[in-house]
Amino acid sequence: MNQKKKIKENYGKWYFLVAVLVIYIIIGLINRSIILSSFRFFILIIKKIILVFIFIFFLMVLIDYFIKPRILVKYTGKNAGLKGWVISIISGIISTGPIYIWYPMLKQLKKKGMKNSYIAAFLYNRAIKLPLLPLFIFYFGLTYTIVLTTIMIIVSIFQGIIVEKYITFTKNE
Repeated sequence: MNQKKKIKENYGKWYFLVAVLVIYIIIGLINRSIILSSFRFFILIIKKIILVFIFIFFLMVLIDYFIKPRILVKYTGKNAGLKGWVISIISGIISTGPIYIWYPMLKQLKKKGMKNSYIAAFLYNRAIKLPLLPLFIFYFGLTYTIVLTTIMIIVSIFQGIIVEKYITFTKNE
């Protein structure tokens, strides 16, 4: 990517922020109560979820510091069993950043012996985002969040098994 394109992309974020601020100022000049109501709602949400955000932030820092790719390979090899599933699921849930960043690392892990089923479970569980769980709980409730997250984790195992069986079946043909 060339330098001019990078600069343009960075300015785009600032343009959006300025546009939103201008809209807020215009609305504030027209009807101040709408802006005050918006800020009150924002503060209410922040008060409800700030402790969970802080906990998740520290959890992610600790995990990022202590868990390295070589550890993942060690426990997700051919005969990993339950440990492989647990590590794949947890690492998928705690992984951050854009998915395309993970593809090269997953390719390397696969070359070193990580099973396809664990890769599938990892990718499936990336849909569970720890930083967004507080908002999910706020909007849908704790029970719904627990049920949906549990179902997603269980289905990721079935998906991983299906992927492994399918790849094994197509290699044998």
